[in-house]
Amino acid sequence: MRLTILGGGGFRVPQVIEAVADPQAPVRIDEVALYDVDPARLRVIARVVGPIAERSPHAPRLTVTTDLDEALRGTDFVFSAIRVGGTASRVLDERVALELGVLGQETTGPGGLAYALRTVPVMVELARRIRAVAPDAWVINFTNPAGIVTEAMRTVLGDRVVGICDTPIGLMRRAARALDLAEAPHGAGAFDYVGLNHLGWLRGLRVDGRDGLGDLIGDDARLIGIEEARLMGPDWVRAIGALPNEYLYYYYFTREATQRIAASAATRGEFLDEQQRAFYAAADRDGADALDTWHASHREREATYMAESRPEGKEGERAPEDAEGGYHQVAAQLMAAIATDRPATMILNVRNGDLVPGLPPEAVVEVGCEVDAEGVHPWPIAPVEGHMLGLMAQVKAVEQLTIEAALEGSADLAWKAFALHPLVDSVAVGRRLLEDYRGAFPELGRTLG
Repeated sequence: MRLTILGGGGFRVPQVIEAVADPQAPVRIDEVALYDVDPARLRVIARVVGPIAERSPHAPRLTVTTDLDEALRGTDFVFSAIRVGGTASRVLDERVALELGVLGQETTGPGGLAYALRTVPVMVELARRIRAVAPDAWVINFTNPAGIVTEAMRTVLGDRVVGICDTPIGLMRRAARALDLAEAPHGAGAFDYVGLNHLGWLRGLRVDGRDGLGDLIGDDARLIGIEEARLMGPDWVRAIGALPNEYLYYYYFTREATQRIAASAATRGEFLDEQQRAFYAAADRDGADALDTWHASHREREATYMAESRPEGKEGERAPEDAEGGYHQVAAQLMAAIATDRPATMILNVRNGDLVPGLPPEAVVEVGCEVDAEGVHPWPIAPVEGHMLGLMAQVKAVEQLTIEAALEGSADLAWKAFALHPLVDSVAVGRRLLEDYRGAFPELGRTLG
């Protein structure tokens, strides 16, 4: 089988190669094509993954190319993990919002919308090329904002594109560990998780034929072992009656998050921009051990993830068990289930249909699914009500406005999207966000008429 990675020069690509080269990998990939528009970054990542391929008899053959059609031709799976504009653009996504006093974060809030406005047209064009060159390929999308991008790509590829994220399954594993389970429950209906990408809740967890989530939520000693509960507090978890996805911190503690980020010496984007520049330069030097250099940078990156949510002085002290798993493992499991017809239980971004009646059928939602050779099958969920439905509906409306704005080149629709996002507190601020992002990104100034 052949796997194509769009964004093959990206920092996290070695994780995918390690996952498919592992002797215990759930699926054997014969060839991986790394595609990127930046040949220098491709060269560095090829140096990083070379030793991985050399030491594993199960490692796939590597093809490195800047030719999209060459990368796509004959492929079975396409894994998309690109960043339009690179980390330098992420810096602007975050800073423009912070300078107007609203949350500056990569995928949540106005920064995520600015990111989507630049990314959606690119991803739709890529989807059209995939349909033309590799019409039978399955597309696994990790390009952020993953929910918005997956929904936009579905207009071209339909059910053959699936969005993935590692945060929901990480939450699931932590909850299972807190309940002393050897593994997360699996099988249709094993858990009740619902939401949008980076906005969801674990509402039920089956243990010995009954829902064990209530026992977990009522036990502070167990809750304290779950990163999301430490982040938002056991009392708040009990108040909402569910375990929230870690990104809900930005909705439930907006003021605190914005203040912490604004007061930091550097935003997350600025930190990663500097770190990645240093990594690519160091790994490209003659005689450098590119793989060791990558591992050191990756450890620092993981330790400082969502640092603004941790107590002062402990920003870089993320527990090792909280960093377990990852999107590369989700991607490998998804490919294995489809290619080998070994059913797997997963949390994926898929078409809503009638799962959440309060949302449009074409909306992409994040829910529990069974995956097999026939595709992805979301299972029915309990009704979504109250503040969960309200927040999902408002954010989904904004996401769909953003897709329309990006594809139609409409400044008015983009303004509406910014102004109506729940993390933007004023229509006037929404207008300023649009104007400032258009000033920061010349391409938006040209395309949003």
